[in-house]
Amino acid sequence: MWADTLLILFISICTALLGEGLTWVMVYKTEKYQKLKAEVEKQSKRLEKRKEAHGDSLDRQHKKKIEREEEKLKNNNRDLSLVKMKSMFAIGFAFTALLSMFNSIFDGRVVARLPFVPISWIQGLSHRNLAGDDYTECSFIFLYILCTMSIRQNIQKMLGFAPSRTASKQRGSIFGPPPQQFK
Repeated sequence: MWADTLLILFISICTALLGEGLTWVMVYKTEKYQKLKAEVEKQSKRLEKRKEAHGDSLDRQHKKKIEREEEKLKNNNRDLSLVKMKSMFAIGFAFTALLSMFNSIFDGRVVARLPFVPISWIQGLSHRNLAGDDYTECSFIFLYILCTMSIRQNIQKMLGFAPSRTASKQRGSIFGPPPQQFK
């Protein structure tokens, strides 16, 4: 079981590196992406400075300027996402083929033992194609997804592909609050 766990960890690292390499070739290296990224960084910093400089005491004219800049930033972020999306489809297709191959290799094998019983709606994934009712037993797909999610984020940060904190703060996320809107 330990050998399978380490092999899956190694596979996750290799596929994350392969994915980032393909993304670098198809996206990060392109001139269009470079221009858009620089523009988003510049706009994010300018918008943050403007918000800090004026604070809550904004008159109507400053509010309009900030709203226009936020709209420009939102449009550039959307364009940046569209540039990334094209390569994500190609990479997703390749990884689906790899995932199905590895899934057939590890089909029905317990590859790890979880220190907890997953919540009920995740048990179908964590105990996929495993015999028995011991839900602490982990299948390939669950361990692979967990490893890949954590490893890929860290690889993006190490290689400098993750979005900057300023741009991320302006964009918001599904878990965090949206950017402040002036009303």
